[in-house]
Amino acid sequence: MKRLCLSLLVITMIVSVAKSNNILVSNVSLTGQNTSAGLNNAANFTFVKFNLSWDNSFRLGSGPNNWDAAWVFVKFQITGGTTGSGCTASTVWKHATIATSGHSGPASASIDGVSDTRGVFIYRSSNGSGTNTWTDFQIRWNYATDGVLDACSVTVKVFAVEMVYVPTGSFYLGDGIFPGNGRFEGTPYGVGNVFQVTSTTEPAILGGGGAGSLGNNNTTGQLIVDDFNTATSRSMVASYTNGFPNGFNKFYSMKYEIGQEQYMEFLNTLTGTQQASRTNAIVQGNFHGSGSSSPSARCGVKCISPPSGATPGQYACDLNNNGTVNEVNGDGRYLAMPFLSSPDVLAYLDWSGLRPMTELELEKACRGALVPVPGEFAWGNAIATNVTTLTNAGADNELSATVGANYNVSFSGPTRAGMFATGTSTRSQAGATWYGIMDMTGNVLENTVTVGNVAGRSFRGTNGNGALNAFGHADVDYWPGINGNNDPTAPNGTNGTVGVTGYAGIGIALGSFANGTQFAPVSDRQFRAGWNGLVNRNNNTGGRGFRTAP
Repeated sequence: MKRLCLSLLVITMIVSVAKSNNILVSNVSLTGQNTSAGLNNAANFTFVKFNLSWDNSFRLGSGPNNWDAAWVFVKFQITGGTTGSGCTASTVWKHATIATSGHSGPASASIDGVSDTRGVFIYRSSNGSGTNTWTDFQIRWNYATDGVLDACSVTVKVFAVEMVYVPTGSFYLGDGIFPGNGRFEGTPYGVGNVFQVTSTTEPAILGGGGAGSLGNNNTTGQLIVDDFNTATSRSMVASYTNGFPNGFNKFYSMKYEIGQEQYMEFLNTLTGTQQASRTNAIVQGNFHGSGSSSPSARCGVKCISPPSGATPGQYACDLNNNGTVNEVNGDGRYLAMPFLSSPDVLAYLDWSGLRPMTELELEKACRGALVPVPGEFAWGNAIATNVTTLTNAGADNELSATVGANYNVSFSGPTRAGMFATGTSTRSQAGATWYGIMDMTGNVLENTVTVGNVAGRSFRGTNGNGALNAFGHADVDYWPGINGNNDPTAPNGTNGTVGVTGYAGIGIALGSFANGTQFAPVSDRQFRAGWNGLVNRNNNTGGRGFRTAP
């Protein structure tokens, strides 16, 4: 670790690598500190400099007309300062305020700031595909806004998460199967009609049977039922006014589900108190999920040193349990993360400046503007081959040894994120959505905000703020389960002192390694209206984040 400084003397740098399909941040430094506004002035800033690369990148000028991107954000920790500087050392990691503009990088890359200053999106500036290998990005950190004084010594960590851009446009809900597990349908109900969303205010009415309403096969086959049906209607007008994302407007989705290395790095920026809320591995040598000294369901996130009160512990990946951590071969760094409760997922999303997806966005993210295929999976047809054997199991290059496999619905645990995609694979072979999002069907269950109850419809689409409360819980207003809400008939409100510890308003979708094809079709809604088991760390529950696009 190199020690540098925020003033003319010293700042500490640390590279943090959030990898999925080899995304890599390297050569991190601080440069160009500007104190021209005066000593410790609120306008003072510096630049975070780094290199960035990842594989299987793309930008398309036709078809989906979209691209993949890196969501880049920064965490910092004050480690001290020069004598008399007024700087106090702290073990707490905080989210850096990144300016909305004033960034620089290679000509082949575009950099978009965001209005809430939680990070930037970096993506190709022109059409193409392959590996991005970029150097010398500089993003502006308004450190004074974060309470950092000019002469403080700090450590910074730069994180990058692969995302996929989904453009504004129309799409369909439902796939025409009836009666079919609560599937969405258009009017008239019961004859296989699908519903087309053509604006930000549709569907305005749920159920009731009226022209233009969105049906749900009268809740047939739903294990947790919606509060609307053929006879009972609910309005979405107030939800849209308050910001509920119906999927029409542009957004970003994580390209892959939350990975084990990503979750491990998340844990390593929390206080000990927060860690105890976000993992059950709080004894040295124990694994997340199993809570014992042996991994379960291929979850290799391990407690290396335990948290003690507010003092944080340390976590690493050690799936092969040989005591040598974070190995390229065998430690499961790039496997999807299992054993995540809904509060775990939402905490990760809040910390990273992302948000949960709605179930309307989910269907668009899978099929785009294409006409639905009955029973289709995320890759656009109802034909699937499940992986049963692996090559290089647990390694960074883990691959399917099952010919033609494109998803995981019956293996012993999650597999490597994006494992089926190659530089030459088709959409179906890669198990990819229309937009290039991976592993939506299978691997681990996806969390979605439902339209099926009052709690879900109270969601306002607010992105995460980059910080958790003192107990390690997400604290964003109107998020599912805020203030411990477990009542689907009660709206989620503004954050109090509890944070997200409940499950009201969230459901699950798209199947997992433990479910076969039971929940795997894009339009299946058996548990989309909720499930009280989401507060538990089930071996097949994981997640991914979305973010409203700038």
